[in-house]
Amino acid sequence: MSTATATARPGAVLADLLPASRVRDAALVAGGAVLTGLAAQLSVPVPGSPVPVTGQTFAALLVGTALGARRGFLSLALYAVAGVAGLPWFANGASGAGMVSFGYVLGMLLASAAVGALARRGADRSPLRMAGAMILGEAIIYAVGVPYLALAAHLSASEAIAAGLTPFLIGDALKAALAMGALPAAWKFAGKR
Repeated sequence: MSTATATARPGAVLADLLPASRVRDAALVAGGAVLTGLAAQLSVPVPGSPVPVTGQTFAALLVGTALGARRGFLSLALYAVAGVAGLPWFANGASGAGMVSFGYVLGMLLASAAVGALARRGADRSPLRMAGAMILGEAIIYAVGVPYLALAAHLSASEAIAAGLTPFLIGDALKAALAMGALPAAWKFAGKR
């Protein structure tokens, strides 16, 4: 039995299709952090909001789902720690923990672990379950990011929702739709459904 076939059991995520090793895990964690950093540079300002639309949240959820809870969390932790340490790979080339949008980065840590845990339960193998996982992941990101924004930018709850949640809902629905097709298709392509 090949390694890929052996690891495609229930509880496997896409990353488990690669031959297991510590080097693989380290490379996946680093690669997930780099992917998230690159996706954060796809940034469009939102009028009236200090939070831009980025590819960062999609990448964070994709990393968590493809790598699983532990590696996904470690990948986003590496992304966050490197950004706080000065690597300019947060949205718009920013770094540091002083940004009013840093709460979204913290939310991505938790969201990547949550969607990774759901992927281990097969959420990444069907479009409907994938949509549910993405919606939960986005909800976690907002549950941390919006209150952090309110505190950091001295906004009321309604102002924080208007600036840090409402303008992003349509884009998040599109990201969820993309994930709904992409991850189940990857499993189908790999022949491991």
